[in-house]
Amino acid sequence: MGAIAVAAGAQWKPFLSPKSDRLGFLSQSHPKNPSNFNPRTLIITSSSASSIRGFELNEIQKSCKKWVWKGQYSINYFVSDSQSSSTSISRPPLLLVHGFGASIPHWRRNIPVLSENYTVYAIDLLGFGASDKPKGFSYTMESWAQLILDFLQEVVQKPTVLVGNSIGSLACVIAASESTEALVQGLVLLNCSGGMNNKAVVDDWRIKLLLPLLLLIDFLLKQRVIASAIFERAKKRETLRDILLSVYGNKESVDEELVEIIRGPANDEGALEAFVSIVTGPPGPNPVTLMPSISMPVLVLWGDQDPFTPLDGPVGKYFSSLPSKLSNVTLSVLEGVGHCPHDDKPDLVHNNLLPWLSHISSQ
Repeated sequence: MGAIAVAAGAQWKPFLSPKSDRLGFLSQSHPKNPSNFNPRTLIITSSSASSIRGFELNEIQKSCKKWVWKGQYSINYFVSDSQSSSTSISRPPLLLVHGFGASIPHWRRNIPVLSENYTVYAIDLLGFGASDKPKGFSYTMESWAQLILDFLQEVVQKPTVLVGNSIGSLACVIAASESTEALVQGLVLLNCSGGMNNKAVVDDWRIKLLLPLLLLIDFLLKQRVIASAIFERAKKRETLRDILLSVYGNKESVDEELVEIIRGPANDEGALEAFVSIVTGPPGPNPVTLMPSISMPVLVLWGDQDPFTPLDGPVGKYFSSLPSKLSNVTLSVLEGVGHCPHDDKPDLVHNNLLPWLSHISSQ
């Protein structure tokens, strides 16, 4: 979700991505019968804090397993078997893929609900969470997409629905565009990013205006002393908390546990190098060029208060237009929600996600 990246450049970031205005979509009631689920565009509202009880942080950490990728990289993952064995047999497993700066525990409020009827996997991408952070590794969107495909092939071994947030969404889009329904059965995108870093969104006037400054920041971050000082400041608790409050619509979701989820892995060896490589590296493939090639069912969930990928920006506008262009895409705009809908207001996400999952499982 990029909290550390934003914190590192906090003095410039507000100019890059101001909060978008709310769009005037018509509100529609949510379908009660999943078998008749066929909405193309919804807007869901809620003023209450989520009542979802999540897993305790230590519960998730103790239950995680390790998988060796490419014979050398230790990848941390979590699997929660469905509580209903009769329904999970006929339903695809889910793989949850976090955003920049996050990790498996960022899904703590979703795993208990989803695992009632689905086998749920979650993964720490290389460079994040409890997965390896190898020095000298050049992080790219393509490498994360390949990691996802290899994980499906070697560990899950079943057609899977990919659920991603931010750059995790983009990694899922790339993986789906390179795969078939033999591996990927469906795609759920939560505020998909336009690239691995801000240099990807060149069509946004805010990025064009400050592109020289972004390139200067890249240069400074490649100086280790400067990068280390910026990174140390960025991962301070108070800094992270302030940034999280600015990107969450539901401020009650920003608690000390969330701050620790972001801050903890940032103290690992190799975390600084991963941060610099990701922020200064190539942005990767643009989702605009990839989505037309994806034929499997796609659910797009978008928080309308997202300051990173606002609805009025190029990426937000593109995904908002998809239901009118592609018959396999369903869009739900979540009112009052920021960049991380699954953790911001998980009840709204579940209200959209569960009927959609039930529908594609019955096809």
